[in-house]
Amino acid sequence: MIEVEILEQFGATQKSLDKGETLFAEGEPAHFYHQVLHGEVRMVNHIEDGTEFIQGIFRAGQSLGEPPLFGQFPYPASAVASQPAVVSRLAYPALVELLHQYFDIHQRFLATLAKRLQYKSMQAREMSSYPADHQLLTLLSYFKRQAGDPPAYLVPLTRQELADLTGLRVETVIRTVKQLEQAGKLALHEGKIVL
Repeated sequence: MIEVEILEQFGATQKSLDKGETLFAEGEPAHFYHQVLHGEVRMVNHIEDGTEFIQGIFRAGQSLGEPPLFGQFPYPASAVASQPAVVSRLAYPALVELLHQYFDIHQRFLATLAKRLQYKSMQAREMSSYPADHQLLTLLSYFKRQAGDPPAYLVPLTRQELADLTGLRVETVIRTVKQLEQAGKLALHEGKIVL
């Protein structure tokens, strides 16, 4: 999202994370802008029964945790590396200065936040109002559009990850995927979902 060279000009540092390591925890105050350089980081909530709900998956070039930073409230979820990752961290005052100096980055930043709000709105509507097949197709279609709407989109998520993103049980996701395949709404190729 923000060029690494520009982040470094404003004093960003890099933090390496091992798989399973926490970047920040739910309830902590937000002091840094975070951008994934390599690997993958997930924003998750841990439910009392031991399950986790994935709020978002962030890969190289994507940033995370900005709303609490700008809104000055604690993180509503934890950020955990789902594979080894390197994250660039920039202190909030330096980020504000960067955005003042680079209007084009400021505009990209606002567009990214707007897309995240659109995703959260869609997710809330789907989870509260629709059956599992509709929830899954809407989520998969959203990810396909984000990938540029290719003719055949190979979904890079496991059934468990889909369950964690939708709040459905993994058994429901497995059963629903099979039903959607039988209905011709998606395909399976070597166990992977293709939309």
